[in-house]
Amino acid sequence: MQQSTWLGFMLISNLGGCLLQSLTRFHPIMKKRSTPISSSPSTPPTSSPQTLKIKQPISQNSSKNPKRALLTAPPSSISPKWVPLNISKSELFLPLTFPTGQTFRWKQTGPLEFTGVVGSHLVSLKHLDNGDIAACFHHSKDGVFDAKLALLDFLNVGICLGDLWEEFSGSDSRFAQLAPYLGGARVLRQDPLECLVQFICSSNNNIKRITQMVDFISGLGVYLGTVEGFRFYEFPTLDRLSIVSEEELRVAGFGYRAKYITRTVDALRAKPGGGVEWLASLRDLDLQMAFDALSTLPGVGPKVAACVALFSLDQHHAIPVDTHVWQIATTYLIPELAGTRLTPKLYGRVSEAFVCKYGKYAGWAQTLLFIAELPSQKALIPSILWTTAEKKPSKPRKKKRNMEDI
Repeated sequence: MQQSTWLGFMLISNLGGCLLQSLTRFHPIMKKRSTPISSSPSTPPTSSPQTLKIKQPISQNSSKNPKRALLTAPPSSISPKWVPLNISKSELFLPLTFPTGQTFRWKQTGPLEFTGVVGSHLVSLKHLDNGDIAACFHHSKDGVFDAKLALLDFLNVGICLGDLWEEFSGSDSRFAQLAPYLGGARVLRQDPLECLVQFICSSNNNIKRITQMVDFISGLGVYLGTVEGFRFYEFPTLDRLSIVSEEELRVAGFGYRAKYITRTVDALRAKPGGGVEWLASLRDLDLQMAFDALSTLPGVGPKVAACVALFSLDQHHAIPVDTHVWQIATTYLIPELAGTRLTPKLYGRVSEAFVCKYGKYAGWAQTLLFIAELPSQKALIPSILWTTAEKKPSKPRKKKRNMEDI
């Protein structure tokens, strides 16, 4: 017990540009994860600082609907004050980490400031005048020390971006060109249950609607507090999620994803030892085994499995492939496939190409290259480095309505 306390103290006290180097066992830029995750879920983010209204969700305070009665955390708020984390802007730049599609629960609550939930801790992060990161702990059941440890684990501080960027830049001229403009784009280490539910919501969806769905799901959890007009909740437990019906989710606008969420919750609750523990155990498997296990859950295809693996299961070479990533791959890695259509078989080719180029942390390289393609981030880089030129908006075509979405 004394040893773990000492390690926790050292973790907090000695964070610098490249963190935890002295604790490295297997790779100079990665610490070994040995602490099991908490059974109560962790955190996530969003992309817009504006309140998003979902399709007439059921009121949380409605006495006619006890399943949605508001849960409130016990009074254990901390007097808000900003605490420097000794993390530089080059190791974590908030606008390139939170609103870029990794997670959908964090809200922008000020200039260069984002607020979200890590486990039961309500936290704000911001850049100080020198660019370094500071944290403000608004609410924590377990005190600031435990909240800080949970936050640092969530921020994946055991991996030094400086080392990775140097390694990737040495093997890829395009990465070397982009890296100076996109420093601090960090991959988070989210709670697996929270990450899984978010990415089931993301299937064939847009950021605004994903955020609406995730906000609805989050509202089933324990209320932790309000920051700058945004209400924040601890992510609901599996037992809490099991109370929500498919019909309620459909009414809230989830469409066909409603059945995937309720059936996945049921499948996880049926796992021996518990669904949260089962998800956490996937961190100890190799990537293909983790993919195979995740793919047994309703609504989890190759892309959702890759996102969950990369953003919550320590599978650093998992490659989520969408149209952006396909375009990057066929332009720079496998140009012989340019002009062909992405198929499940070619999905594997893309993953192999990234791993061959960038190695065991290929997912981190893919994340930066993906961010460089986002319209919201293109202003940060010279147009000469864009993969494709900006196109003038064309007349919107009428989209056929998917009956599953009704």
